[in-house]
Amino acid sequence: MNSEKNTYPFSAIVGQEKMKKALILNIINPSIGGVLIRGEKGTAKSTAVRSLVNLLPEKNVVKDCKFHCTPGHVDKLCRECSERLEADKSNKNSMNSSIETSIETSIETSIETSIETSKVKMKVVDLPIGATEDRVVGTLDIEHALKNGSKKFETGILAAANGNVLYVDEINLLDDHIVDVLLDSAAMGVNVVEREGVSYSHPARFVLVGTMNPEEGDLRPQLLDRFGLTVDVFGECDVKKRVDVINRRLEFERNKSEFCLSYMEAEAEIGKAIEAAKKVLHVVEIDGELLELTAEIAIELGVDGHRADITMIKTAKTIAAFDQRKIVERRDILEAAEFVLPHRMRRNPFDESTLSADALAQWIEKEQKNE
Repeated sequence: MNSEKNTYPFSAIVGQEKMKKALILNIINPSIGGVLIRGEKGTAKSTAVRSLVNLLPEKNVVKDCKFHCTPGHVDKLCRECSERLEADKSNKNSMNSSIETSIETSIETSIETSIETSKVKMKVVDLPIGATEDRVVGTLDIEHALKNGSKKFETGILAAANGNVLYVDEINLLDDHIVDVLLDSAAMGVNVVEREGVSYSHPARFVLVGTMNPEEGDLRPQLLDRFGLTVDVFGECDVKKRVDVINRRLEFERNKSEFCLSYMEAEAEIGKAIEAAKKVLHVVEIDGELLELTAEIAIELGVDGHRADITMIKTAKTIAAFDQRKIVERRDILEAAEFVLPHRMRRNPFDESTLSADALAQWIEKEQKNE
């Protein structure tokens, strides 16, 4: 696994627990909406994102599909796969109608779909800072369309990112219109390209991960809000942890293969935990009192709109699933708030510079006593 790629192991990263958990939660539940990681240089932001490749699960995709469509989700197929599915259904119906009713059902069930699938591993797709809009969204060959009456589409980065993790380093330095395209595609799950009255669309569902150094500028508030989670990371202040960071990095550079092999078991354990959480997620429940608590927190902290509330619930459910629990608890809501609210609050009633579950719990308790 990681020994083949020699990518720095995710489990070897010292500290930065919130950043690592935010990334894991998005892998378990991509509908959370991605994560923005903000922090000074040298705090393992890029290392953590790229090391996800060691944890990402395998997935079933339609064989030879350039968009890696997921079979079984008709509403998420590209145009070509949809056409193949329709043709397959027509052929199957035609064959079934020609079979006499006296033939056993086993013969009917032996007629398999012509759409072949294959297993591929999810990957981390990088979006370079200097990428043009055409490179990101893809291009339509207008001349080909005019001459032949058919659309010819050259895929871009969003096509490669479908079903994967799309990583944008220094996202605050991207042109605003590129960021808009990314966030729109992430929200809708579709990339639409229009040129000279000709349009083409394809699925573009991905986990968007952005990293940035706030010293180099910030994102617009409306763009910040489109990220499901935000994590602020800082350098380690504990001497022992800083020494561990140094030693592990030196060991990795000395012998990458051996270092990665030493963490293979730990990586596998995290991968198993992610798979287990994905299986539990769809049955996790939350009671009405916690829904009310979520709404009260959002109102009291002056959060605009309802995106924060919904994202907080999704995140809390994912936290419960990661802990192999089927019922959301109060602590899950408070922990989710740490990830979901800091970049959305109009005002900060806390003395600390960052929101913590403990500070939030104390603040809620104080507010309830004042009522």
